[in-house]
Amino acid sequence: MSAATINPHEAAHFGALAADWWDPHGSSAMLHKLNPVRLAYIRDRIDAHWHVDARDRFALAGRTALDVGCGAGLLAEPLARMGATVTGVDAAPENIAAAREHAAGQGLAISYFAGELAALPPATFDLVTSMEVVEHVTDPAAFIAELAARLAPGGLMILSTPNRTMLSKLLLVEAAERIGAVPRGTHDWDQFLKPEELTKLLEGAGLEVIDRTGLSPSAAKGFTLGGSETLNYLVAARWP
Repeated sequence: MSAATINPHEAAHFGALAADWWDPHGSSAMLHKLNPVRLAYIRDRIDAHWHVDARDRFALAGRTALDVGCGAGLLAEPLARMGATVTGVDAAPENIAAAREHAAGQGLAISYFAGELAALPPATFDLVTSMEVVEHVTDPAAFIAELAARLAPGGLMILSTPNRTMLSKLLLVEAAERIGAVPRGTHDWDQFLKPEELTKLLEGAGLEVIDRTGLSPSAAKGFTLGGSETLNYLVAARWP
């Protein structure tokens, strides 16, 4: 993330959670519940985009992936296990330190960088992901433009973000923070993007939205794909 998009208060907030990031019962417990569902969507889009057999364990073999706002590596590590050469970037140095330590313990070679996306060595990537990040930056349009600049021709971009609805304000901000499901100060509802707003930003960066789906709480599964986009949604985009 560039100096124009990093919010230092947001970076400090998430950096303070770094030591707890990999604890499925800690402050990042919600992310651990979300991650398998997001991964299922990402894998489905990978298979469709590159015509990969769903049974292939190494769906990203020979490809490069960039995870922006990677935290301590909850998504970067599964992408590496799918065979990708992975780069992760995050605004909080504490997160990157935790990510490097955890990847080393797993025997995974992932390149991690703290700070600005623009400060990375010049390169484009086959897959660009950014989960629950665009609502935390100071300039969403500039942020999306930077993501697009890192997407290789023929590549795939996947984003997720909360929707700006009254229900998301009630459940994701007020209720979730009150009961401790997410740490206080995690969300600013005014920064949430409606699907049509994010689509406009992606199209403004020259990309084409090829898929969108809702991500909803489920009493049986924790979270489920499809159906309502009222709380959260995922978007896939590519170069036209």
